[in-house]
Amino acid sequence: MSIQNDVNIVGELSSGTKRQTKIIDTDVHHEIRSTKDLLPYLPDQWKRYIAEYGWVPERAIPFNQIRKNTKYRMDSIPEDGATPGSNFQLLKEQLLDKHEMTHAVLTGWFYEATVAKGWYEFAVARASAYNDYTVEHWLEKDKRLLGSITIPRDPQAAVREIDRMAAHPQMAQVMLPIGDFAWGDPYFHPIFEAANRHGLPIAMHLSASITAQGGDFLRYYVAWRSLHPQAYMTQTISLITNGVFDKFPDLKVALVEGGFEWVPFMMHRMDSAYKALRQETPWVKRMPSDYFRDNLRFTTQPWDDLTAKEFLNIIDMMGSEDMIMYASDYPHWDFDPPERTLPQQIPDSLRQKIFFENARNFYRL
Repeated sequence: MSIQNDVNIVGELSSGTKRQTKIIDTDVHHEIRSTKDLLPYLPDQWKRYIAEYGWVPERAIPFNQIRKNTKYRMDSIPEDGATPGSNFQLLKEQLLDKHEMTHAVLTGWFYEATVAKGWYEFAVARASAYNDYTVEHWLEKDKRLLGSITIPRDPQAAVREIDRMAAHPQMAQVMLPIGDFAWGDPYFHPIFEAANRHGLPIAMHLSASITAQGGDFLRYYVAWRSLHPQAYMTQTISLITNGVFDKFPDLKVALVEGGFEWVPFMMHRMDSAYKALRQETPWVKRMPSDYFRDNLRFTTQPWDDLTAKEFLNIIDMMGSEDMIMYASDYPHWDFDPPERTLPQQIPDSLRQKIFFENARNFYRL
């Protein structure tokens, strides 16, 4: 991918002095105003399901009706009352220009085509329509924006969509939303093969269809949110134990908006289990922690206000400075601006890696 990185971000140190740093935001949620935005990109046979039958995505979070007007920054709601994240000019003003982003990776929120449990032909059409909409209404408006290829759940159709969209110079990755199934299952390996063949990394992001790992028994949103890392742990273990990175050693996967504090714990726990039980998965040729360092990346969001000592201890336990990338989660309520992410007392070289270099390498910019 040959995209120029020529925008500098001005960061401010605790001393008040200025320094130049670049920033790549790896998690920006752009939205459609309504499903009718997809109509120009849908085959005629599917248009009636939206235009006449009023189809809308099903979002299965039990708290979603309460949260539908509270999950966004209030200032991100456009003047016309449209969905936050659906207005390019406002996103440009509040994110790209205000924080002088070098690049911002659009991760969307229209994941239902991938996690759909039926009506797969319609889901295939919706995924393609959403990708075409993203190109015309977002990527073509600003070269700082990078896109994520939305795919249907069916592997064969997903491969066709990856092959169709991969040549676009601003499509930077393939998006796999986390639902109630494990992506490491060999059934899905053709998707990883296609991404790897095109030199594209994979991103995984929590979707609205995920319930609590182990059962849908939670009563409160705060409880559901606290369990987010559990869903990411499940997918990470699935990828490694099913041999995804042994089949595709050059493949990179980012776990977006799942935090990173849990990573050293899981590296240690998987290594311990592997030493005792490696005969069960003989196709896994390396220690699990090696795959974490070489193939997996994680994002700062949600930033949990760690002290410099706590943060550096986590980096030390990971054994690598290359595994974490900055993410803002714009326009959601827990948006993390770069000025309030990372402790001021960490080395500038590490700050530069997290804000820019690690993502630049991940996306092969």
